[in-house]
Amino acid sequence: MNKRLVIISLIILTALISACTPEPTLPVGKTPEPELVLLDWAEDVPQSILDKFKAEYGVTVKYLTYESTEEAVDRIEVGELLDVVVLDNDNLDQLIRQGQLRPIDPTAIPNIKNISPNFRGLSFDPTNTYSVPFNWGTTGIIYHTQRFDQPITTWADLWNPGLAGRVGLWQYESRETIGLTLKSLGYSANSENPAELDEARQRLLELRPNVQFIENMSSGVTAAYLIHEFQLDAAMGYAYDALEGAAVNPDIQYALPSEGVLLWSDSFIIPTSSPNPAGAELFLNFVLRPEIAAEIANYNYYATPNEAALPLLDADLRDNPIVFPTAESLNNSEILLPLSPEATALYDEIWAEFVNATP
Repeated sequence: MNKRLVIISLIILTALISACTPEPTLPVGKTPEPELVLLDWAEDVPQSILDKFKAEYGVTVKYLTYESTEEAVDRIEVGELLDVVVLDNDNLDQLIRQGQLRPIDPTAIPNIKNISPNFRGLSFDPTNTYSVPFNWGTTGIIYHTQRFDQPITTWADLWNPGLAGRVGLWQYESRETIGLTLKSLGYSANSENPAELDEARQRLLELRPNVQFIENMSSGVTAAYLIHEFQLDAAMGYAYDALEGAAVNPDIQYALPSEGVLLWSDSFIIPTSSPNPAGAELFLNFVLRPEIAAEIANYNYYATPNEAALPLLDADLRDNPIVFPTAESLNNSEILLPLSPEATALYDEIWAEFVNATP
């Protein structure tokens, strides 16, 4: 514990020094357009941040939303005029290979220095040419403790025959569902081994009688809400779901399965279709300021990779083990990584069979 406190103290000291670094002026020749289009999950960024950006730079942010990752990817691929998009990192490799993302000028976002090295230089974008880290968190199990004789501790608990029709899965989160199924079998959540994936296919079909699909991932329809309304006993969920559920009903708890949790992370990207790339880079540098990143995290309650923002977080957020899990609880955890085109096709085939199977 003392070692952990020393590390946190050093991070906070470094962050306070970084926070004093003057904000650079807009590079010559990069004048933003008067409107910026942001595509993101609903209620991921507070209006107060958009208002501050407009007050400082005179650029209005038009906030568009999507209900699934697949929808966001489709909108980028068809060339919709979007300036900044928040997207799951496991989709970035595909978009980079397709030439759908605009390289980001590193001189325009010096505040990327505030991002922890643990979140920079990842395999899908090793030089952060196309992405800026935004949020991260865990995928675990939300459940109602009063409906179980024992606490849920494993992914395998979702296969309990007594849960027929009472396990919630997000209908459009195929990677996570197949990933947790692979973890339940002792395999990597990123496996491309055909034999392991065939086992996962059969394992998913065994789970199908227990499953209710949750179609809408908007803020008004969460796993915790559905459990509270007695339609579900357990569901794949996220830290936000757990915190929302506990606030409504203390019997709704969050489990980080012992086989290993799934780690997710989102990044800001700029599509090649952006009509306002100067405004997009200006916005990215703005949201990387420590005080701005902290305000966003205090609002959406997701863990931030911005080290300089840590001392500015609300204490109940920074010290919450659901939002910032301990190292021990993340044993065997995995972040979802981009798949090869061949593996992607196989995952899509498995998912289609699972979704269309008779419960």
